[in-house]
Amino acid sequence: MSDKKDQADLNRIRATRNFGVIAHIDAGKTTFSERVLYITGKSHKIGEVHEGAATMDYLQEERDRGITITSAATSCEWNKHKMSLIDTPGHVDFTVEVERSLRVLDGAVGVFCAVAGVQPQSETVWRQANRYKVPRIAFVNKMDRTGADFYKAVSTMRTRLHANAVPVVMPIGREKNFAGIVNLINMKAYVWADNDAREMTEGDIPDDLLDEAKRMREQMVEAVAECHDEVLEKFVEGEEITEDEIKMALRKGTLDLKITPVYCGSAFKDKGVQTVLDAIVEYLPSPLDVPPIEGIDPETDEKVVRELTSDQPFAGLVFKTISDPNGDLTFIRIYTGEMRQGEKYYNGRTRRFERIGRLMRMHAIQREPIDVGKAGDIVAVVGIKDAITGDTLSTKEHPVVYEAMTFPETVISMAIEPKSAGDRDKLSAVIGKLVREDPTFKAVTDEQTGEMVISGMGELHLEVKCNMIKNDHKIGITVGKPKVAYKMTLKGPKKVEARHIKQSGGSGQFAVARVNFSVKEDVEFLEFIDSVKGGSVPREYIPAVGHGIEAAIKGGGRAGFPFCKIVAELYDGQAHDVDSSVMAFEAAGILAFRLAAENNSLLLEPIMKIEIECPEEKTGDVIGDLSSRRGLVEEMITKPGGISAVTGKVPLAEMFQYSTMLRSLTQGRGTYSMEPATYEPVPPNIAEKVLEDLAKG
Repeated sequence: MSDKKDQADLNRIRATRNFGVIAHIDAGKTTFSERVLYITGKSHKIGEVHEGAATMDYLQEERDRGITITSAATSCEWNKHKMSLIDTPGHVDFTVEVERSLRVLDGAVGVFCAVAGVQPQSETVWRQANRYKVPRIAFVNKMDRTGADFYKAVSTMRTRLHANAVPVVMPIGREKNFAGIVNLINMKAYVWADNDAREMTEGDIPDDLLDEAKRMREQMVEAVAECHDEVLEKFVEGEEITEDEIKMALRKGTLDLKITPVYCGSAFKDKGVQTVLDAIVEYLPSPLDVPPIEGIDPETDEKVVRELTSDQPFAGLVFKTISDPNGDLTFIRIYTGEMRQGEKYYNGRTRRFERIGRLMRMHAIQREPIDVGKAGDIVAVVGIKDAITGDTLSTKEHPVVYEAMTFPETVISMAIEPKSAGDRDKLSAVIGKLVREDPTFKAVTDEQTGEMVISGMGELHLEVKCNMIKNDHKIGITVGKPKVAYKMTLKGPKKVEARHIKQSGGSGQFAVARVNFSVKEDVEFLEFIDSVKGGSVPREYIPAVGHGIEAAIKGGGRAGFPFCKIVAELYDGQAHDVDSSVMAFEAAGILAFRLAAENNSLLLEPIMKIEIECPEEKTGDVIGDLSSRRGLVEEMITKPGGISAVTGKVPLAEMFQYSTMLRSLTQGRGTYSMEPATYEPVPPNIAEKVLEDLAKG
């Protein structure tokens, strides 16, 4: 590549912003995204969520429910910058969509409700963004609503998210009198026109707000100065800090994850969205500002680090798949090099090539064909057969595999079967597609009963999948009652000797494994420790014992629930020169765990973190009902507008059909949200009943 081309490509990448919109359900993410499209001229008509016409909510299920279920990608331009925007769901049942989006995005806009502040799912998505080290700016939305309080919302960001939230603007007026903002960087007031909030009048700060604005500016300057050595030096010396220096320090602090700039507005009324677009350009990273992503060469296991530019060998991460009658769509974030239509690229996981049929840029469900995708782009591809979420595509000459995403375990399952026998194969094919699309949706066929069991993140998750099967794929299905995904663990430590010895003519089977089993809270599944001394178990058979124990743990013993939190230490054993084999020691491992679990098993159930909002006068009824469901109330706070927020923990098993009960308790005014928190032992009397019901089938 010539120097001129090199420079042009670097300038293109510098002017690229890949960002996501993240928040709690109903904070206004999709409304904000729709305004971005409208203001940047990408769409000529605003799609309203409440009218079921949002561009970004393109699935029928999303329009019917007025919520986002699948993350939608789009692109637009602002201030000579090319933006790729992903609008993510706010409901915890669809957390996989946030997880995979944040994995490939360079920045994010966190949207918060000015009335409710930080809500439970805001915390979840914020933690996900922390995990992937994604720089963020915050937008306090719904400033024109009754009970809106910008300062309280910022305070909840600091206390509940532990974020260094730094307001860069302050509101002029509040609730129905919310009229504009004061920009604390240039100390100017901006008031929106009554008939079109895209028109702003710049003026002096109103006298009654001047002292407060000066105080807030001082706090902002102090916060951003700490992010930049030169600016800090000037601040300590008491020298005047220029607007450009504030912006420079603000950008550095945001990119270093030290601060979160906070803006405010009302997306529904177009207020404040342009200011956030300017902030995305100013403070969120371009692909060049992000540290080079580390990968592994699948052939040599050596570390691979490349500059994120187009002159490097191609590498891109698959982060989403959508089934489509016209050919499945695979979304790819291109990190290095260029991807071309018709080319073949290597998948390090499958060790196979994938041919790129058609290459396109997405605008929600609309497609814009392109010939080439370059470093920093997010593209969609038709023609990929085997690649799934988390796979890396690269060239065969320079292979690389990037770290795949981790997804939470399913907590709920239900049986499903087609109404007509002729639809069985069709149903299997559709469920196969849904499983490929969504890593948190699983399906297995019960070997004993032959019935298909689907699992997911919650009732809503499974309900949406069943509706897709019925409505989109036109398959009649019968659905069983939802069941909780129980797990098991051991009651306590146990030493066992597993003797797998069989002799029946010819070569026999001989394996003795002595294993010390214990329980450790921070072990997700199994930790296998080899403590064999003196070669009592030959080295080649030791992994087989671990594989046997792992198989037994997954199988779940008689109850069929998988075990977790298990530590297995193989400390001794015996082998036979002729009759021992890998298979014999694997069988000994299975037997060892069965012996350890016999009369030593404990049933665990998923415990959910719950937040309920209800009218103050109904709080007693709500808490009483929660207690009757074995719930534990941790905190109760009063919010503006006579609303109480009750947070606590409750077993998932007690929460089926809870929305109906909450509606009747609160005359339809109560709302709640849940997310998985932990697994805890089931009380003995209830565990007995669960296992009895299981035995009856």
